[in-house]
Amino acid sequence: MDEKEYNNQLKYAMDLFKLRDFEKAAEVFKQLLETDSKNPHLYNNIGLCYAHEGQNEKAEEYYKKALFLDDKLAETYINIADIYYKENRLWDAIDLLQGGIALIPDNAALRHYLGRIYIEDKRYDDAIDALDSVLELAPKNYDANWDLGMVYFELGDYNSAIANFEEVLKYIEDNELIYYQTALAYEANDEIDKAISNLLKSIAVNDKFPLGYKRLGMLFLARGSKEDAKEYYNDYLKFDIPQEEKEKIKNIIERLD
Repeated sequence: MDEKEYNNQLKYAMDLFKLRDFEKAAEVFKQLLETDSKNPHLYNNIGLCYAHEGQNEKAEEYYKKALFLDDKLAETYINIADIYYKENRLWDAIDLLQGGIALIPDNAALRHYLGRIYIEDKRYDDAIDALDSVLELAPKNYDANWDLGMVYFELGDYNSAIANFEEVLKYIEDNELIYYQTALAYEANDEIDKAISNLLKSIAVNDKFPLGYKRLGMLFLARGSKEDAKEYYNDYLKFDIPQEEKEKIKNIIERLD
């Protein structure tokens, strides 16, 4: 197979993959191995095809062949760790990623995935260390800030949670869930005005975000602003929410009259 034919077949395989025809894509990638048997990326791609078909054992086999050829292929460590994560083999995932980081210490993606596995395993101190190291390598990685914020929120360190959520908001200002989570952190930190401000931003971004209206009703009520509480509770009732929830909110509004 000459270079032109090889490149055409590679493009064909990638197109099949994008079309989610994983079985055919794997066949074409395997045909390419006959010409390019030492290419770790082909083995990795075949592994991805099997993984998408739920054939994890075969996927892992091809991923490991890829790493045998190139033990610094960061994406393959992540792909294998993803199999282990799905199979709840968290210790195996951690061990694998730590090995990858030892070989590729400057790879932020490996450290980030490790941090997320630590979170799943509730090893929060280790998660913080891993995510902090991500930010040392990639200071603008707001996904790492988000994960750190969630860890600190879980630990009850609301100041640190707020600092990380606010860092995310420097890059993303059109996501109601980020404003909402930031509001929850401010609320937990007894900074009600800032919580309300972020909730107002959440519904400004998405006026069909029911949780924002409900929480605003709750916070205005807690602050003693009955008319504001009624306004946002009434807005909340306009959404398609369970009947039991509607009755509960209606009872709150009635008590405010």
